[in-house]
Amino acid sequence: MNIKALTREERKAFLVSLGEPAYREKQLFQWISRGVDGLDEMTDLPRPLREKLAESCTYESLAIAAEQISSGDGTRKFLLTLPDGNTVEAVFMMYEYGNTLCLSTQVGCAMGCSFCASGIGGKVRNLKAWEMLDQFLVCQKRSGALANHIVLMGMGEPFDNYAEVSQFLRTLHDPDGVGMSYRSMTVSTCGLIPKIRQFGSDFPQVNLAISLHGASQKEREERMPVAKAWPMQELMKACREYTEQTGRRITFEYALIEGENDDPGTAQRLAELLRGMLCHVNLIPLNPVTDIGLQGSSRVQSARFARILEDRGIPVSIRRQLGSDIAAACGQLRRNNS
Repeated sequence: MNIKALTREERKAFLVSLGEPAYREKQLFQWISRGVDGLDEMTDLPRPLREKLAESCTYESLAIAAEQISSGDGTRKFLLTLPDGNTVEAVFMMYEYGNTLCLSTQVGCAMGCSFCASGIGGKVRNLKAWEMLDQFLVCQKRSGALANHIVLMGMGEPFDNYAEVSQFLRTLHDPDGVGMSYRSMTVSTCGLIPKIRQFGSDFPQVNLAISLHGASQKEREERMPVAKAWPMQELMKACREYTEQTGRRITFEYALIEGENDDPGTAQRLAELLRGMLCHVNLIPLNPVTDIGLQGSSRVQSARFARILEDRGIPVSIRRQLGSDIAAACGQLRRNNS
């Protein structure tokens, strides 16, 4: 049994079953949340307890299989090996307002978006909450800097792994551990409508991002098969309900693909689609992916697209194209090392 994989209540019950006082769980959880490498580093736990734990459970961790550092902006991309040998990716990005870790929630992805390398080969399995936490701890430790924010925008669809993602968010927020504010967390979904509604109720302070990538049902279907199950009209209705329920704005992620969805007409349709909604559009020039053959829009074209949205009252930003020299596209490093 991996001691990290237990919830706090399960771990407390386990320690009590060993004849230990319940308060030992808090000490153990605090050490886990610091990212220590083993039980021997937990120096305020009595040695007999550490020996007892070593005999009765494991202390598994994720290992860094590959790391790339951008020469331009210092972005660090990690390929992490899970205990079962599967691999996932995480990215450490530096901004003026602080550092952000982009984490994965699944090995692979079942959504099949046409522009994303994560879904090539399909979904292998969901990540456990402890594996998501270990991603955070291992990458932060290697980067040598504090991660002020996390975004669940790496490999996988977070709402396709809702229970474990929820457990991870609560664990990361726990004041006895990392203690990260919910407002410093962002979860991205490609549009699983029932989970959007549940998320608004369960985590009203966590930021929500919607992967849109098209301004109409037809355009979205061409790139995102999930749009066939959850049509654009229903998605927009759920998004408006979310903003009314939580009072929080939604970020719409929009990957700009050269010659595909970056023309003025599409920008005008997108502005009309989002008119009156409490939202922000994050334009993302697509990082090139060799297996797919698509190219991101130029900075000039991206700026033109943004101006059209701004002129129509839609708040918009163009994301810095971080790490383009280090296989930064989601899922690309994993494929390069498979």
